[in-house]
Amino acid sequence: MPQIPEKVHELTVGQLSARSGAAVSALHFYEAKGLISSRRTSGNQRRYTRDTLRRVAFVRAAQRVGLPLVTIGEALAQLPEGRTPTREDWARLSENWRAVLDQRIAQLSRLRDNLTNCIGCGCLSLSTCALSNPDDAFGDRLTGSKL
Repeated sequence: MPQIPEKVHELTVGQLSARSGAAVSALHFYEAKGLISSRRTSGNQRRYTRDTLRRVAFVRAAQRVGLPLVTIGEALAQLPEGRTPTREDWARLSENWRAVLDQRIAQLSRLRDNLTNCIGCGCLSLSTCALSNPDDAFGDRLTGSKL
């Protein structure tokens, strides 16, 4: 990982990319979504403050647990004056996300279990299948592609 001298207080997009592991295009996308910000030089080049590294790490960690960028942006917007998230911020925000993640895990477990049953059934009916048609009124009384 490239080292940036302590006296350098701003990073180019290439330096931010190298240090954070995020592609330059991802950094531009994060900026377009308001997750990070930069200033422009007189030559119209982006410059990021060093604390942007922590914001990018926060965004990427939240993405890895499956949170959409909208949710991440809402969390970052709660921080006063757009400051960089701290360890305490992560603990507080991640606690709020726990219920959402638990619901998602339960949903994926049900999907996995129904997928196994569906393959065993062999019907693959798009009109009566519990996977493709979860609100099927006849599914409780009939199985397979009988209708």
